[in-house]
Amino acid sequence: MNIHEYQAKQLFREFGIPVPQGIVADSAQAAQQAATQIDASAWVIKAQIHAGARGKAGGVKVVRELDQVPVIAEAMLGKHLVTHQTDAHGLPVHQVLVETVSVIVNEYYLSLLIDREHEGLVFIASASGGMDIEAVAAVSPEKICHVRVNPAAGYQAFHCRQIAAALGLPKEQIAQLDGILKGMYQLLLAKDASQIEINPLILTDQGSLLALDAKINFDDNALALHPDILALRDVSQEDAKEVQAKLFDLNFISLGGNIGCMVNGAGLAMATMDMVKLKGGSPANFLDVGGGTNKDKVKEAFKLILADGTVKAVLVNIFGGIVKCDVIAAGILAAVDEMHLSIPVVVRLEGTHAEQGIAMLNQSGLGLVAAEDLNQAAERVVALAEAA
Repeated sequence: MNIHEYQAKQLFREFGIPVPQGIVADSAQAAQQAATQIDASAWVIKAQIHAGARGKAGGVKVVRELDQVPVIAEAMLGKHLVTHQTDAHGLPVHQVLVETVSVIVNEYYLSLLIDREHEGLVFIASASGGMDIEAVAAVSPEKICHVRVNPAAGYQAFHCRQIAAALGLPKEQIAQLDGILKGMYQLLLAKDASQIEINPLILTDQGSLLALDAKINFDDNALALHPDILALRDVSQEDAKEVQAKLFDLNFISLGGNIGCMVNGAGLAMATMDMVKLKGGSPANFLDVGGGTNKDKVKEAFKLILADGTVKAVLVNIFGGIVKCDVIAAGILAAVDEMHLSIPVVVRLEGTHAEQGIAMLNQSGLGLVAAEDLNQAAERVVALAEAA
């Protein structure tokens, strides 16, 4: 789960990570009032969406006249901001963050995330902050420093020294950096975050280190333990179909192709999409209905797949273990009948009660295509999608 910058900065404050003075506002009047409460001669207005590259898209503006604050805020609020990290429709702006303008001497990149490969945590730092870290990694990988932390030993002073050296940080700021790193480490553990990113971390003309931007991702599997974090969720920033899928305990991700995929099991879903690609098709989605699905969940899965109107054919690939194939077949038939589907549906069933399920499909009279194996199923669905 992601949260907004202003929410991340509130958590930063709680864990001793310094941030600029700022107030969130949801209207032009509130933005002007926020600016009057901040002791500054200039302000930065930042659109709050779950995406980066806002500045390049006009979502970050510096304002030097108080009467221009509500004008700039009004121009952002209620609009959709499109960046290279969003789709073509962008994301809605419901709040803006009004902050004091900081005088920047240097910009750095700093993040902490789970390092699954080494079964620990890793700080990633670079003296090339304020830009896409992916671009730095591609062009100048030597400018990125990785400092791993063994969770059994925890954060130690030498981690700070290594990162300070990599950043070329003046010795006067090392103690400040130590406090920031400790705060990031404690925040990640306390709230079950999966990533904490500061880009940029700035050195001001006053000699202070500040987190000018803030991004935190949380482990969805741990949200039940953190109702305070779950309360920060903004579903308006998420794909509507993915939000709907979670209501029915379905794992759904839109991919933009024209062949809908409904599978039980994440590994089988990946293999199914790979096979569709291998046969020249383009998967429209990742959809795992889970091991304990039922007829109603199958119906909802079909609704999600067909919601955007771009799907030309559907491939259902089910291995009946916990869930029985005849139950899946009943759900498919109910969905096809209820939704009056006019697009082709290819079904491959294997496992428990597979023969009964296939017989139900063949006897339905609804024109469903039963495939013997995944290879055949992928070939047929791609051919049907191309012919549609």
